[in-house]
Amino acid sequence: EQQQQTVPISAACGQVVSGVVNLTANLNCSGDGIIVGGPNTVINMNGFSITGPGQDSSKVAIMVPNVDNVVVNGPGSLSNFQAGVLLTGANGFQINSVILSNNQIGTFMTGAENAQVQQNIVQNNNLGIVSQSSSGSKLSSNLMSSNLLAGITFVNTRGSTIDMNNIHGSQNGVFVDGQSADNMINAN
Repeated sequence: EQQQQTVPISAACGQVVSGVVNLTANLNCSGDGIIVGGPNTVINMNGFSITGPGQDSSKVAIMVPNVDNVVVNGPGSLSNFQAGVLLTGANGFQINSVILSNNQIGTFMTGAENAQVQQNIVQNNNLGIVSQSSSGSKLSSNLMSSNLLAGITFVNTRGSTIDMNNIHGSQNGVFVDGQSADNMINAN
């Protein structure tokens, strides 16, 4: 009986990945960056960057479509995409120590549960972190500067926490719409 060993794979632009994924070089992508194809995937940025074709490109640096417990570990950077990270219907996502800059949206979560966005630098995006129809998110200890429209935006988001963030240089620091409820916002 042979034991299967998980060998970390290195990532390329447009690749569908799962398991343990290591960036081994900077990626300059003309399309999407990395698409997560399975649960419990860990992406180690290892100090490298994923750079896209531009804010108006409809492309995403890291796409997490309906897969749970995905972790993105910095240091590293995601820039020049429509979204640095796009979470759709994912549960238990975590991102830390990543620079999200010069995107339309740094991190966009829709239908996501229990996402943790912590200790990142989110700068020079149109919108820093957006949560739509999501719940249980924890956004804390992020440094957010010069995100044009808003640092953090909640639309129809419940039971989430925004704390210990440093947010400046945006039209709105934190914007929460009328459909959002039971959120804790403190010490920002």
